[in-house]
Amino acid sequence: MVNVSICVGSACHMKGSREVVAKLKELVKAHQLEGQVLLNGSFCTGNCQYAVCVVIDDTVYSVRPETTEEFFNNEILSRVS
Repeated sequence: MVNVSICVGSACHMKGSREVVAKLKELVKAHQLEGQVLLNGSFCTGNCQYAVCVVIDDTVYSVRPETTEEFFNNEILSRVS
């Protein structure tokens, strides 16, 4: 199981976390990974100066709505067995 936490705190919300969440949900469904990828919301990770903070395995990534699909392909698909 790949656990993905997306910050929905105020700074990340202003940077597009709602769009990132929606796109990740869409991509998980399109790739039929509902049982392999768990999307969670979280609050501030302390990286407010960057784009939307997404955490996988204690690694923090900065994701913008326009880079969400690239992030999914590079970081999430590579972890799915």
